[in-house]
Formats: sequence, C-alpha cells, structure tokens
Amino acid sequence: MSHPTKFTLHDLASAPEKSRPLLEEVFSDFGMIPNLERILASSPPTIEGYVRLWTLFDQTTLSPIERQIVYQTANFENNCSYCVPWHSLLSERAGMSPEDIEALRAGTPVSNEKLEALREFTRALIQHRGHPPEDDWKAFVDAGYGPVEGLEIVLGLATKLISNYANGIAHTPLDHQVESLSWTKPTS
Repeated sequence: MSHPTKFTLHDLASAPEKSRPLLEEVFSDFGMIPNLERILASSPPTIEGYVRLWTLFDQTTLSPIERQIVYQTANFENNCSYCVPWHSLLSERAGMSPEDIEALRAGTPVSNEKLEALREFTRALIQHRGHPPEDDWKAFVDAGYGPVEGLEIVLGLATKLISNYANGIAHTPLDHQVESLSWTKPTS
C-alpha cells in the first residue's frame, strides 16, 4: 500500500466517514474548520484524540487565561508557527492583556507573578521532558498551584503535542482568519 507524501486539507465531503462528525463538532465550536483539523481528519483516531483532549482541558480547574498560557508556552517551545497565531487570538478572547499575549509570543515573562510561575513550570516540563527540576516544582507550588494543576498541565501538553507535532510534519498553511497574527520564533 503506498502512502501519499502530501497532507490533505479535508472538508466534510472528502474526510473519512469517521472524521466527519468531529469536523462538524469543530465547525459548530469555531464557525469554521481550521486547517489543522482538516489535516488531522485524515486519521480519525488522531482527530478524535485531539478534539477530546481539547474538550477535557477546557474542563480543568485552570482558568481560560491559565489554559492559554499552557498552550502558548508549548506552542512557543515547540516552534509552532501555526498554533501561536491561533492562540494569540484565543488568548485575547479569554481576556488576556495585549502585553501578556506579546510576552508569550516572545517567550518572555508575563506580568502576573502567579501566571509567570505557571509559564515557567510548563516550560520546565517541556524542556526537561516531563522531569522538571525540584526547584521548578517548588516555585510552582509556592505560587499557589499543586498536584491537580500539575496533572492538568500534562493534559494540556498532551493536546499540544498532537497539534504542534502534526503542524511540524504537515507544514499546515495558516488560516486567513489569523494571517495578521503570523509568527516566527524569535532568535535568542
């Protein structure tokens, strides 16, 4: 069996049958089907995993702004030029300040100490592949977080692993809805 080397941007007509209800769900939530989900639709289990993880992460104890900090930190660390623009928009919709949105896009500290502890711990989890130094855990706990939030960050990172890595191999084209927010990772 040969495998195509190019990723398909599916729509409801071209997607595998098992992916169609998930694309309909995404359309219902977003009013459109982003290119990421159009690509993920090629693999029904993958799009289902992504959509379900996204929904579950929305049910955590983390606030909408805290969830965006986790997502955007992963997007930055994993160099996802597709996800950073989308989460810039979603961060604005969640009520995040323009200054903090720009800080996340630059990989620099956010203005709130507690939220910065969340960003730093999320970053440490990614950089240390799930084994952050004890000092990072202590700073996270000292900021007012605990084991529940630590586990919820892991859920958010699982969600981002699917999107960041899929976009990395598919070179997903940016949707016109966020073209004005395009992003390239700054060089240090």
